[in-house]
Amino acid sequence: MRKALVLLVPLALSACSWGIKLDDGARNVRTAWNGDVSSCKEQGKVTVSVMNRVGPVDRNDLKVRDELEVLARNEAAKMGADTVKPLADPSEGSQPWGAYTCGSRNVGPSRSNTPPPPTQGDSNPKAGFETVPLKNN
Repeated sequence: MRKALVLLVPLALSACSWGIKLDDGARNVRTAWNGDVSSCKEQGKVTVSVMNRVGPVDRNDLKVRDELEVLARNEAAKMGADTVKPLADPSEGSQPWGAYTCGSRNVGPSRSNTPPPPTQGDSNPKAGFETVPLKNN
């Protein structure tokens, strides 16, 4: 009996995130963490929730936040939105999100003092280094 309990507890704890997957339609939904969505059309608000603890054990905060984002993007896709933005920090495994349609507009920081990125054809790196795009696997 004791051996069965030792084997079942880790299995039960690992089962918390099974089934939380990004839907195909949600792959095109962006997350505007610090972005200005004032020029976007608001589609509505969604509140998503996951288990933030299993019994007396708190789940990893980063994992909980990641799952909340996935669920928010899934719900936004169902609403026809292409951008989500968190409206508050997660609390007890629940978080409100705003869903927006921004179309082809770039959602960027509300105040940016950074210069625009160099164009693709710029082969002369100005800072002495060059970045290379990563392959999507």
